[in-house]
Amino acid sequence: MNEIRSRPPGTDFVRQIVTADMESNRYGGRVVTRFPPEPNGYLHIGHAKSICLNFGIAQEFGGRCHLRFDDTNPITEEEEYVRSIQDDVRWLGFDWGAHLYHASDYFERMYECAEILIGKGLAYVDSSSEEEIRDGRGTVTEAGVPGPYRGRTVEENLDLFRRMRAGEFPDGAHVLRAKIDLSSPNMLMRDPVLYRIRHAHHYRTGDDWCIYPLYDYAHCLEDAFEDVTHSICTLEFENNRELYDWVLDNVGFEEPRTHQYEFARLNLDYTVLSKRKLIRLVKEGRVEGWDDPRMPTVAGLRRRGVPPEAVRAFAELIGVAKTDSRVDIGKLEYAIRDTLNPVAPRVMAVLDPLRVVLTNYAEGHSEELDAPLYPHDVPLEGTRAVPFSGEVYIERSDFEEDPPKGFRRLVPGGEVRLRYGYVIRCEEVVKNPDGSVKELRCTYDPETRGGNTPDGRKVQGTIHWVSAAHAADAGVRLYDRLFVAPDPDDVPEDGDFTDHLNPTSLISVTAKVEPFLANAEGGVRYQFERTGYFWPDPVESAPGAPVFNRIVGLKDTWGRKAAESEPRAAKGDREKEKEDRAPVGPGPSGEGVRVSEERAGARRADPELASRLARYTDELGIAAADADILTGSLDVSGFFEAALSVYPDAPAMAGWVTNDLRGAAAGRPLAALPFEGTALGALASLVASGRVSRRAAKDVLAVMVDEGGDPEEIVGRLGLEKVADAGALEAVVEEVLSRWPEKVSEYREGKKNLVGLFVGEVMKATRGAADPKLVREILVRSLEAGA
Repeated sequence: MNEIRSRPPGTDFVRQIVTADMESNRYGGRVVTRFPPEPNGYLHIGHAKSICLNFGIAQEFGGRCHLRFDDTNPITEEEEYVRSIQDDVRWLGFDWGAHLYHASDYFERMYECAEILIGKGLAYVDSSSEEEIRDGRGTVTEAGVPGPYRGRTVEENLDLFRRMRAGEFPDGAHVLRAKIDLSSPNMLMRDPVLYRIRHAHHYRTGDDWCIYPLYDYAHCLEDAFEDVTHSICTLEFENNRELYDWVLDNVGFEEPRTHQYEFARLNLDYTVLSKRKLIRLVKEGRVEGWDDPRMPTVAGLRRRGVPPEAVRAFAELIGVAKTDSRVDIGKLEYAIRDTLNPVAPRVMAVLDPLRVVLTNYAEGHSEELDAPLYPHDVPLEGTRAVPFSGEVYIERSDFEEDPPKGFRRLVPGGEVRLRYGYVIRCEEVVKNPDGSVKELRCTYDPETRGGNTPDGRKVQGTIHWVSAAHAADAGVRLYDRLFVAPDPDDVPEDGDFTDHLNPTSLISVTAKVEPFLANAEGGVRYQFERTGYFWPDPVESAPGAPVFNRIVGLKDTWGRKAAESEPRAAKGDREKEKEDRAPVGPGPSGEGVRVSEERAGARRADPELASRLARYTDELGIAAADADILTGSLDVSGFFEAALSVYPDAPAMAGWVTNDLRGAAAGRPLAALPFEGTALGALASLVASGRVSRRAAKDVLAVMVDEGGDPEEIVGRLGLEKVADAGALEAVVEEVLSRWPEKVSEYREGKKNLVGLFVGEVMKATRGAADPKLVREILVRSLEAGA
C-alpha cells in the first residue's frame, strides 16, 4: 500500500474518504483523481480551487491526477482554450505528466456502451421534439408520462441509433434516452438524454462523428475508462450521482470502480464566477479581455501579478466544505499579502505627487542614501541607492493644512521624517490661484540623516518620498474590486448583476518612482512602501517606460477603518504591515494552513471542543479554517452556538463570526464586547430577510461593537433599513446625476448600460440602504425625461 503523505488523515471530508479507502485497501493502494474542464472558455479561480484539490490529493496520497478535456460539444470548444487551460494548470504549479486525455478519445467506446444499454432494453431512440420530451417528464409533484417511442424494440432502437451515427438524420430528429423511471423523485432519472445529433465540425475529430454524448453519460464512462478512483466534483452535480452510478452499473463496470463525491463550489465576494456572466463582461466591453486584471480568471490573476503560491494558499485557507457559502474576498487578499510579504523588495513610489522644496539644502547638490530592500523581519538581504536632493515629491495625502485629530504626517510648522532620509519642517504653503496647494517650502535638519534625532526630540510621522531631480515617471494602474456589492447577483427581479459594477475598479495615474524602478524587471513583485504590492504589467511595461499593476493593497481599503487609518513611524510601519497581514482565519504557509497550536491544545484538553470541531465540519458543512477558529475556546464556540440559535445557516453564520466580527472587533476579546451571540445572529437574520443590506450591516455591527444594543433598534436609529421612499431617493438621484454630467450625456446618446454606474453611486450615497429596484426606476425616469 502507498504511504499517505504530507497531510494527517481527516483534515476535510474528501480526504477522510480517501484516507479510509487507503486504509481498507479498497483500490489496492491507488489514488487517481482528475480535473476535467470543458475547453470552451478560460479558467477562473473557482476552477483553481478544484485544480488544487484534485492535484493536491493525488500528491498527498502518492497517486496521480489526470488532466482531461471534456470535449463532447463541438460547437463551443476550441484548441485555443485547450492551450490556455494547460498553461493555467502549469502556472498553478501542477503537472499531469503522461496523463493528458480527451473525452473525444473515447467516442467509439462510449458508442459501444450505448449499444450495450440498448441491447439490455435500458435505452431507446426517442423521436419526440425537445418540448414534448420536457413535458413528458412531468413535474416535481407529478410523474412523467411514457412517450409514443418508449416501447420501441431493441432491434428498432439499434437500427435507428446506427443510422443516427451514419448521418442519415438532421439535428434534432432523434435522441437516445436511458429507460429508467418516469416517476423517480430525482428528475434527472426520468429517462435522461444520452446522445443527440449534432452535425458540426469537432476541433479534434473533424467530421468523423455527428452524434455526441451528453455530459452526464460521458463523464462517468471517462472516469471508468481511466480507472479514476475518486471523481470529485461540485455540489450542483449531487443529484447526478444517481445517474453516474446507474450508467456504470448497467454497462458492466464492477466494484471496486470509480465513485463520485461532491464538495461546495467557490462563491467569492465582489465578483462573479459564472462563465456565462464572465463572457458577457468581455463581450459587452465591461472589461478589457479575459486577462483583464480585474477578472477572476486565472489569466487575469496572473496578469495582475498574483503569485501562484498565493492561489494555492487561498485554496488551503478556505478548505473543502459540503454546503455552499460565500467566501470573503479578504481571505484571498490576505493569502496574496502573506505570500508576497517575505519576498517582495521594498521601494518608494509617489502616486499623487506634491512638490516639496528644501530651502536650506545646497542648490544643485545631491547625495545617495543607502536603503534596505527588505525589513529586518524578512530573512533576505539587499540594498539600493536612493538619491536625495533639494526638491522631493511626497504624497499629497501626507500633508494637511487643517489636520484632523491624530494626524501624524506633515502640517504647517510641523516635522516629519522622510524614510531613510532626513527630518523636515514645513515653513510655508504655496498655493495655486484656486486655493489648492501647489508646493511646500520646508527646511531639513542635516543632523538627522537616516531618521535619527541626536537631540532626542520625538518625530512621530514617517512618510515616503522620491527625489524630484531623479524620479522616473511610471504608469500605475490601481485595480480594485470589480463590483461594489459582495454578492453581485443580489439584484431585484428586473435588475442585472452589471448594476453593481464598480465604476472606479480601475484608476490610472502617472506616478513618480525612485530610479531603481525605471528599468524594473518583468516578473519581480515589489512593495511600494505604505501603499501596496505592485509588479510591471507583463504586456505593456517596458524598460524606461514602466507600467505597474497594483496586485493588492497593504490593508483592506473597503473596511470601515480604512478612511481612519493613519501613517506609521518607521518601526510602526513594519508592525502595522504585520497587522495588515493578520489572518481572518488561520494563515497559509508553504505546507498548508497553519492551525493555531493554542487552539489545537484547547481541543486536546477539552473533548467538547474536539467534538464540536467534528460536528462543525462534518455535519454543518463549515470550512475547516473557520471551524478551527470557532473551536479555539468555549467562549468563542458558545458565542457561535448562541448566534446559530437565532440564524441557523451554519456556514454563513461562521463567516459572520470569523470575518465580519473579527474585523469589526479589531482584536478585542469576545468577553469585552457589549453584546451576545444572539445579537449577531439577529443581525445576520435581518440581512437574510432583505430588510438590511450587507453593506449597511457593517455599519450596524460597528455600532454594536462600540455600544452594544439591539441590531433592529440600531438599524432604525441610523436609518439603515432599505429605503423605499421615492421622494427621498429622487433627491439623492438628482445629486448623483449632477456629479456625472458627461456620463449622463453618454447615457442619453445611447449608452444605456451606464445606468449601472448611477445605481452604484446612489447605493453608496445611501450607505447601501436604498431599494435598488426603486433606484433604477427613478434613475431611468430622470435620465429619459431629459433625453
